[in-house]
Amino acid sequence: MALVSMTVNGSAVAREVDDNTFLAFFLRDHLGLTGTHVGCDTTQCGCCVVHVDGRSVKSCTMLAAQAQGCAVTTIEGLATGDVLHPVQRAFHLHHGLQCGYCTPGMIMAAVNLIETHDGALTEEIVREEMEGNLCRCTGYHNIVKAILAAADEMSPSHAAAE
Repeated sequence: MALVSMTVNGSAVAREVDDNTFLAFFLRDHLGLTGTHVGCDTTQCGCCVVHVDGRSVKSCTMLAAQAQGCAVTTIEGLATGDVLHPVQRAFHLHHGLQCGYCTPGMIMAAVNLIETHDGALTEEIVREEMEGNLCRCTGYHNIVKAILAAADEMSPSHAAAE
């Protein structure tokens, strides 16, 4: 057993967990943050993507102990109160989801993608960079549209125009 301490969605947390506890199960089972889904346990699908110190991580294969002292953000920590994050809003407005199982991981990966590229994205870049996130319900068209719309909204030039 190990005592694992980190900041999750802005709150300090500490729990004693088995040494082999993956971050996804730490978040779900120990903290009750069930928005992080596990679809494969092999880093193939991306349903479990969270941010660790600002970077997208597939939490189904990262040990909770590896996040010791880190800042973790889950889908539950993205919105500000009742105000959705621009990527969450874009997925809603552009119908970038179907059953919703992959959606939290898609959104978390998309946020990191937009931040990494400073909003300067093309359809080709989005499709290539999101390859590690699988959706079994859609053809990705609306997901790509949603990410591009959010990137436009989050871009510095958009903010300057407002």
